[in-house]
Amino acid sequence: MTATDRAIELTRAAAHAAADKQAADLIAFDVSDQLAITDVFLLASASNQPQMNAVKDAIEEKLLELGAKTIRREGQRESRWILMDYGDIVVHIQHAEERAFYTLERLWSDCPAIDLQLS
Repeated sequence: MTATDRAIELTRAAAHAAADKQAADLIAFDVSDQLAITDVFLLASASNQPQMNAVKDAIEEKLLELGAKTIRREGQRESRWILMDYGDIVVHIQHAEERAFYTLERLWSDCPAIDLQLS
């Protein structure tokens, strides 16, 4: 099984919105073969809390334009990790230090990466 076209569309839109707010180290994995609950994990880093919030807001705005609403959101305010669950995709916005510590990309490195078409 692979990620749906809709999941890939949402992932790329979210990645572009995050990149517009200077999110770093954007990477997405097709986790559909490993997890039944979602198709894609999108990872992004931010250097501080205001930037994390700006990235979150930009992603929410863009995906809402595409008809996708957040099912669940965790870790806002003073958190250093924001998780946004859209069903088809799960977005992880992490402070750069948490990203280095938890290394989610290492955890999911056996899953295929998705071309985010950022260039």
